[in-house]
Amino acid sequence: MYVNKVSICGVDTSKLPVLKEPEIKQLLKAAHSGDKVAREKLINGNLRLVLSVVKRFTGRGENPDDLFQIGCIGLIKSIDNFDVNQNVRFSTYAVPMIIGEIRRHLRDNSPVRVSRSIKDMAYKAMQIKEQLTDKLKREPTISEIADKLGVPREDVVIALESIVEPVSLYDSVYSDSGDTVYVLDQIGDNNDDKNWLDEICLREAIKNLSDREKRILSLRFMQGKTQMEVSNEIGISQAQVSRLEKNAMEKIKN
Repeated sequence: MYVNKVSICGVDTSKLPVLKEPEIKQLLKAAHSGDKVAREKLINGNLRLVLSVVKRFTGRGENPDDLFQIGCIGLIKSIDNFDVNQNVRFSTYAVPMIIGEIRRHLRDNSPVRVSRSIKDMAYKAMQIKEQLTDKLKREPTISEIADKLGVPREDVVIALESIVEPVSLYDSVYSDSGDTVYVLDQIGDNNDDKNWLDEICLREAIKNLSDREKRILSLRFMQGKTQMEVSNEIGISQAQVSRLEKNAMEKIKN
């Protein structure tokens, strides 16, 4: 994605500074004391970190410059909220925050509309996931996230699934020597010769039914009406409806 590209959002990525951890801790303390220059140095000194996170979201059709700007928002939040008294590297805390910010952007701009309540649940679950990851030094299970939120496990699963980016049928799954396999190629096709023949036979069988039989089957199986409702609609007894339906089904089977 970034081969031969050294500029993103007007920033020359080849000239971005890299800060060492002791320097970051010192600048964080100064920034939390109101030093704006230190805060600016922290932001500029961690732009490579944002860039490394943005690379994870390639192939989604999103403008990399937009994702970089969103990632910078996550970085700024990390700087403002990081607890310098914790024995944790700044990058360990910042990366999940940057990822979360980008994922929220992708979720809110997803072509699939998700209800606000589910989005809020997903947002809370992501926050808890980041907190537990930091605390447990591993990725928490769905049950652990659900227990922390005080909600059923199923609600967490639904919420997190709702913010997963949809996959296009034309997304590349594998590419080798110019031969690309797409998601579409991985989907099975049930329309084989036997199914086509079955469909033709079924249509021919239905053609041989009387108009009344066709109507009864349509009301029963296409519209989901009961035999009593069908009998009231076409003006015959339920027993007649039952007999005609049974005879029609036998004709089709034969």
